[in-house]
Amino acid sequence: MAKFPITTKHLFFTPFPTTPLLKTSRYTTMSVAQPHRSIDVSGGAVDSFLPAFTTLNRPYKSYPVVGSNTHLETIFAYFFRSTPDVTFRRECLRTKDDGAVSLDWLAGDHRNLSPNSPTLILLPGLTGGSGDSYIRHMVLRATKKGWRVVVFNSRGCGHGPVTTPQFYSASFLGDISEVVEHVSSRYPEANIYAAGWSLGANILVNYLGQESAGCRLSGAVSLCNPFNLVVADEDFSKGFNKVYERALSSSLRRIFKKHALLFEEIGGEYNIPAAANCKSVREFDEALTRVSFGFKSVDDYYSKSGSADSIQYVCKPLLCIQAENDPIAPARGIPREAIKVNPNCMLIVTPEGGHLGWVAGDEAPFGSPWTDPVVMDFLEYLEKTKSISVSKSEENTHTLQATVN
Repeated sequence: MAKFPITTKHLFFTPFPTTPLLKTSRYTTMSVAQPHRSIDVSGGAVDSFLPAFTTLNRPYKSYPVVGSNTHLETIFAYFFRSTPDVTFRRECLRTKDDGAVSLDWLAGDHRNLSPNSPTLILLPGLTGGSGDSYIRHMVLRATKKGWRVVVFNSRGCGHGPVTTPQFYSASFLGDISEVVEHVSSRYPEANIYAAGWSLGANILVNYLGQESAGCRLSGAVSLCNPFNLVVADEDFSKGFNKVYERALSSSLRRIFKKHALLFEEIGGEYNIPAAANCKSVREFDEALTRVSFGFKSVDDYYSKSGSADSIQYVCKPLLCIQAENDPIAPARGIPREAIKVNPNCMLIVTPEGGHLGWVAGDEAPFGSPWTDPVVMDFLEYLEKTKSISVSKSEENTHTLQATVN
C-alpha cells in the first residue's frame, strides 16, 4: 500500500488515478543492440528507451586499480577528477516564502542560443553546487550539444544566500517547483529537462511523483539516488562510511555557521547548538531539518522522505542510474519492482562506480564520469522524439485544416 498522500508542512502528495498506465509507446521503435551483460538494465520503459543509447552494448570497465574498491573510486573522483573552467551568470530567485535559491546559467547562453533550445536543470547532491566537478562536466557536455543549462543551487549551497531560518530537505519540493516554473516561464518555447545526483536525485524523483502527469518537465535523469533514506542512514554510520559522514557533517556545519544569526532567537524544538556542532548528518537532521519541515523525529523524516514510493506516480520519462557498490546510496534500497512495472521508467545498474564516481569510459580517470554520455544519449533521444511528435501533430493539423477548407 502506497504511503501517499504524505502531509507535512511543505510536502503534499495528492492521490492520483489508479487506472493502470497504458503500455503503448510513443517513442520510435527499431532494432537495437542489447546492453552488455556487465550492465544490468531493467524497467517498464526498456523497450521504449533502448534505441537512445550508443554505449550500453560495450562492457562496463572500471579504470584499473581506481575502480577496484568502492571507497577508493569515490574518493579518487572527489579529489582527482578534473574540474572544468566554466563561467556562470548567477540569478538569485526569491521564493514565495521569502527564501532564496541561486540559479547559475552558463554565461552567454542567452545570446548564443535560441529561445526554443532544450533546457536542462541540474540538481547537485547534499551541500553540492555549481562548483562541483561532476556538475561542470555535465554542463560542458550539454552545452556542446546545443543545450541551455542551469544549475539549481539549494539554499546556502554554491555560496548562495540564506534569507530565512530554513534550509532544504530531501522532501521539500517548494523550491524545485518554483525553479521549474520560473525556467519554464522564461523559455516557454523550450522543452525543460532535469538531472539530479544523490540528494538532488531524491528531490527530483519526489517532484516527478508529486506532479505526476501535470509535470512541466519533458524528462529527467536520477543518478546515485539513495531512494530509501532509512536504508541509507543504516549504512552511513558503518565502517569506512563514517569518513563520508564526517565530511558531509563538516560541510553542513560550515554552511549553517555562515547563517547562524538567522536562527539565533528561534524557539520550539530546534536545537541550534547541536546543529552548529553536529558530528553526523543524522544529528543535523534531528536538530534542525526535521523540525523545519514538521516531522516528529529524524526517523519519521527519513521514512517519509525517500523517493522510492514516488516512482509509481512518475508519468514523465525517467532514467535512473545506480552503482551496485555505491556506499552512500545502497543498492538494496533501489525500488526495482516499482521501476519494472512503470512504463515511463528505466534503470541502469553498473557493477562498480562508487558514489558520484563512475571512473570508467573513454575519459577515465580524470575526465567526465562514465554516466555523462549515457545521460546525454537519453536526453537527446527524448528531445528528438518529442520534436518528431510535435511535427507530426502540426502536420495532422494542417491536413485537417486543408480538408475542412
